[in-house]
Amino acid sequence: MTDSDVVLVPGARDVRATLDVAGTDATACVVACPPHPQLGGARSDRRLTATSDALADHGVDCLRFDYGDWDDGYGEREDARNALRWAADRYDAVGVYGYSFGGAIAILAAASVDVPVQAAAVLAPASRLGDELDASAVVEDLPCPLQVGYGERDEVADSIPVVEAAERCQQSVVKYGSDHHFVGQHEKVGVDAAEFLATHLGVTA
Repeated sequence: MTDSDVVLVPGARDVRATLDVAGTDATACVVACPPHPQLGGARSDRRLTATSDALADHGVDCLRFDYGDWDDGYGEREDARNALRWAADRYDAVGVYGYSFGGAIAILAAASVDVPVQAAAVLAPASRLGDELDASAVVEDLPCPLQVGYGERDEVADSIPVVEAAERCQQSVVKYGSDHHFVGQHEKVGVDAAEFLATHLGVTA
């Protein structure tokens, strides 16, 4: 069971978040990036909350944030980087998680932020956000272990370029018998991501 606090993430944009507190002695935190904000994506997304719940079982806090005003992926990437900076100021180890659009944001942020990121996990990630923000191209630049989960019947997000990049870099790939939404599998995908993240964040609980 977790307690939750509302957090204002410092930065040029108005970014609000929920910090799910697993316990008073948590030394690790995962920043969770929601799906596309113009399509209803928010920090309350069920894939994010399922992962946060599973992280709590490992004693890991989770910061689920909402993006600021729409900025074609650029501002959203900076929102994620600011959230990672916020977490790095407060925890010994920091990871990042993202679903769909948020999966691309998680990869892009982890590959470019100026604080240490120890682990990343994404679910059904978009491969590109416009012409210049190519998540698949920066997988090799990640400073940390990566897990990519995807649905074999996904017709919404083109995750295959990210999957292929992860495989080339000998990162972890998990295939699910699902479409993009993982209906009925939220708990399973959350547990899988949380176990990977907790392991690479050095948490043994």
